[in-house]
Amino acid sequence: MRRAINLARQQFGRTGSNPAVGCVVVRNGMVVGEAATADGGRPHAEEQALALAGPDAAGATAYVSLEPCGERTSGEASCAERLIEAGVARVLYSVANPDPRSAGQGPGRLTAAGIPFETGLLASEAMDVYAGFLQRYRASD
Repeated sequence: MRRAINLARQQFGRTGSNPAVGCVVVRNGMVVGEAATADGGRPHAEEQALALAGPDAAGATAYVSLEPCGERTSGEASCAERLIEAGVARVLYSVANPDPRSAGQGPGRLTAAGIPFETGLLASEAMDVYAGFLQRYRASD
């Protein structure tokens, strides 16, 4: 997870209105794909990391610094859907995502697909990346 957080940290301030996210896909103890949200906010980290992992994503664990999205404004497959389609065995993410397109939707999709997930892993280490993003949603409540 620390590696995913560091990938996100490297993109901090470069992803437009989207948060910087890091994703590391690990299978049998080996990193098979990793990426961060691209400049301007797209493509998302999970999308890129899964593309790099290819078929090696099946059965892997995905470490994601922010809760995977459950819906995208572009109409493309959400990150949760992509994780499911890739056949990952489990997903661990650091910080919950308050954006209404996420906010439990991604984990809900994972649960429906039978993919276990865990949240909160190294969350305190990720807060420097997400404090402003989280505050933006708290202020709009």
